[in-house]
Amino acid sequence: MNKDEFDMAAVNRFFEHDYHDRGIVKWQGFFLSDHTSALNKVRARERTVIQGRPVQPLSARTVILADAFAQGYRVKIQLATLDRNGHFYPDLIGTVSGYNATNIVLNGSTFVSLDQIRNVQRAQ
Repeated sequence: MNKDEFDMAAVNRFFEHDYHDRGIVKWQGFFLSDHTSALNKVRARERTVIQGRPVQPLSARTVILADAFAQGYRVKIQLATLDRNGHFYPDLIGTVSGYNATNIVLNGSTFVSLDQIRNVQRAQ
């Protein structure tokens, strides 16, 4: 046998008797650092409990939002929806860039229903 050729029987014997595949265990070291940091952020967010602010009447919310739209200042909005653990989501913060009868537009692209807003305040 020439040195450029290989013995297929030796290859088959190696995989049948000597090589032991560890399955998925061999891939556990391949978590990417950005994946790990994203998982850590999710865990930290789940541990953070955001307290609910008082529910404002619709009239008070619309006055603050209209003023923010007219004057261009930033607001922080707490939604009435809860996550799967029963906690409030982090506040939405931005400028009111538009509105219609049922929604506001925050930061030029995010539509927020007036019915879903629990509390709105001027952002610091």
